[in-house]
Amino acid sequence: MYYTNIYYKQINNNEMNTDSKNIIKLEDERDKKILNFNDFQKQNIKFDISKLQEAYRQIIQTKKFDDGGGISHFGAICLTRIPGDPESVKGHKARGLYWTKPNTSGKEVSRDVKIDEAAYSEFVPDFENTYFKEIFDIISKKYKLGRVRILLKEPRSTLSWHRDPEPRLHIPIFTNPGCLMVIENVAKHMPADGSVWITNNTKYHNAFNGGEENRIHLVACVLDYKFN
Repeated sequence: MYYTNIYYKQINNNEMNTDSKNIIKLEDERDKKILNFNDFQKQNIKFDISKLQEAYRQIIQTKKFDDGGGISHFGAICLTRIPGDPESVKGHKARGLYWTKPNTSGKEVSRDVKIDEAAYSEFVPDFENTYFKEIFDIISKKYKLGRVRILLKEPRSTLSWHRDPEPRLHIPIFTNPGCLMVIENVAKHMPADGSVWITNNTKYHNAFNGGEENRIHLVACVLDYKFN
């Protein structure tokens, strides 16, 4: 605000001198620093978005989203599980541990249950004849994965401000321009074009859907990915 006032005065007095130019330059550099998209890293891999969308439609004909133990505007369909354990994909285990700052104190607290992500090594047999199995086979060779889920964000809703134990791999399946993910103070829209992103969910973040249609992403926990 101080810089803005100085700039306004100098413009009105036609006294655009070296000092004011330096001020503007500093503000530009500050904005560039704020808009650092390093926490959204696009991967050198791409899938067929039409096949992804068709596989999603195929699954939801017989499978409902789990609400993670009664969480509003949230839904998950787990594509991997602990071998032989169908209970490992239900209720709170469809969400998992995170940390948040829920009130004016700013104190961090933990929520939900700790998940042994590395144990989720079996692709759910019910979904083996879908395109998701092909995707899983490819990305599991490239990354060490935990749970792989299809996540729903309903229209005009948002997640809490929180951080997770590990980064996340995203493949948007259905989205709209009002869907953004915010990591710290940087917002990013990830289009549904078959691209693969890894996001730094170990930092405070949220995701919101400001549109009027569901946001659907394939999301995997990535256990061996390091951000610079």
